[in-house]
Amino acid sequence: MGRWVYPAALPDGRSVLLMKVLMSNVCENNCLYCVNRRGNDRPVLSFAPDELASLFMKMFYANLVQGLFLSSAIFKSVRRTMDRMLATVELLRYRYRFQGYIHLKVLPGAGISQLERAARLADRVSVNLEAPSASRLSKIAPQKRFSEELLSRIRLLSRLIKQANHGKRYGPKGQTTQFVVGAAGESDTEILSVSKNLYDKLDLSRIYFSAFQPARGTPLEGLKPTPLLREHRLYQADFLFRRYGFSMEEIGFTEEGNLPLGKDPKTIWAEGHPEFFPVEVNTAPKELLMRVPGFGPLTVKRILHIRTEHRIRSLDQLKRMGAVTRNALGYVLLDGHLPGKPSSSQLDIWQSEPVSFAVTRNTCSFL
Repeated sequence: MGRWVYPAALPDGRSVLLMKVLMSNVCENNCLYCVNRRGNDRPVLSFAPDELASLFMKMFYANLVQGLFLSSAIFKSVRRTMDRMLATVELLRYRYRFQGYIHLKVLPGAGISQLERAARLADRVSVNLEAPSASRLSKIAPQKRFSEELLSRIRLLSRLIKQANHGKRYGPKGQTTQFVVGAAGESDTEILSVSKNLYDKLDLSRIYFSAFQPARGTPLEGLKPTPLLREHRLYQADFLFRRYGFSMEEIGFTEEGNLPLGKDPKTIWAEGHPEFFPVEVNTAPKELLMRVPGFGPLTVKRILHIRTEHRIRSLDQLKRMGAVTRNALGYVLLDGHLPGKPSSSQLDIWQSEPVSFAVTRNTCSFL
């Protein structure tokens, strides 16, 4: 049961326990990293729509789950599998009158009418790109067509979401995608440049990164696993795009096009731009406060409110507002004074991995 229930964050910030399940684990595709790939010797498991909808509602009534995350391997054909997934969600919405959260995966190459049904039924939809380009995708999923089956569906879903009638009860609140990190030899620059364009041009709500971990019995089982810290750094850079207003040119990369693992990208930016610091917390504009290491959006919101009532003069005040003060030392002034002493990690120039703030390659012209 524990492997089926997944805590997830909703678009409005609340968390919800999702039943995370595959409609079927039998796949026609041969993705080289996947344990469900064609020909792999595994027990065959598959749900009928009635069976899965009934099981979910039993778990829902038992207060074990609050929402559904439904995906699937491709069983016999994309159209057949997608129809079974959609039939499951229709049963939940119309027979059982379930009004809670549903995240529906859209399979590669799903038909236009199926995308339209998904857009009417689900709170969130997603198509996994898996890799940042066609050439990279071919190294891990040779049967999938990057532009024709994946990117085209993301574009269409983006249009359907924009056209959605917000007066209706159902309809997606956003679209997401996911990258498998490290299996295809791609750089962080490739992944993040595509990610930034997906946000800017196709209005994606979230992008997820999954560090490649080799699975036994797959063609890629001999590859080294991708460090989880690399996944973490990608999420930090992604957060700078979505919540802090950073551009690609402001993210520091190594000469190989990767994010340095030793420091978070916001601190690296601050170290590379000493002309902006230290900033006076009591007077600095929101945009500059958002660039201070250790300050998140909620901390900045609280600072802007509190300083209308009284001056901020101590690190304890900042800490109570949610700031990570050890990261902020050396970058802020409190009522004209530099609090504490900046740590050596904040003053040292990043030497182990040369950092460049220029993006030299446009990997997302297809967008």
